[in-house]
Amino acid sequence: MIRIGAHMPIGGGFKRVPKETYEIGGNAFQIFPHNPRQWKAKLPKEDDVKLFKEGIKKYKIDPEAMLCHSGYLINIASPNIETWNKSLELLILEMKICSTLGIKYLNIHPGSHLKSGVKNGINQILKALNTAMEEEENTFILLENVTKKGGNIGSTLEELKMIIDKAKFPERLGITIDTCHAFDAGYDITNKEKLDEFLNKIDKYFSLEKLKFIHLNDSKNDLGSNKDRHENIGKGKIGSEGLKVFLSNPFIQKIPWILETPGDNEVHKKDIQEVLKILEVK
Repeated sequence: MIRIGAHMPIGGGFKRVPKETYEIGGNAFQIFPHNPRQWKAKLPKEDDVKLFKEGIKKYKIDPEAMLCHSGYLINIASPNIETWNKSLELLILEMKICSTLGIKYLNIHPGSHLKSGVKNGINQILKALNTAMEEEENTFILLENVTKKGGNIGSTLEELKMIIDKAKFPERLGITIDTCHAFDAGYDITNKEKLDEFLNKIDKYFSLEKLKFIHLNDSKNDLGSNKDRHENIGKGKIGSEGLKVFLSNPFIQKIPWILETPGDNEVHKKDIQEVLKILEVK
């Protein structure tokens, strides 16, 4: 069974997420653990957690298809000690929020080295991950592939491998592949042979078991553009035919797909319908 959903709003409480996921035709979801544009965060209230967990059971959402996405301000690759410390503190709190909600996976962007160099950036990432995972032992961290701009680390599988290989807790690290980011970074996921090469490289570097989620987005820009601008399903440069190649892969169909396309719940509902149409699923 295909597991698909979208990034869902949490304004008014986490309790709204399971029902609204069901209403858009989803059986998977992603949420922010707090306002992603603020450094402030707090653990959710007990009644909100209770209703959230009841909703998960009611709508039969697989725990392996629930994902939190780290806030936008966190940069654990930063050479700035103040920013790095604040990022580490917030990352640990996000992990605790995940644990409180019963969400196993927290997705993060590895971060930007801000012209200090990839090696220095990866060392900062490793220090933060090692410290955070010692502090909070329940959360599984997923490193998301990104586009190569602004000193971002993780635009290549090789850079993600460097992080996982040197981490203190590699068994609690995995990856999320974003289709827009991969396409914009130059990985042609619209071609069956090149997609097979991409997945074989993932298997060689990490094992495919490390690939836990797909961020399912079309792209506004061309292959290799490094722009990172998401588009609605079938309306971008990846397109319906390109997405059909990607989504028809047997291994990809085993992994939950999370839409991060522009728009609200109603738009995501249409995008889910479009995905099923592309795959000819009734």
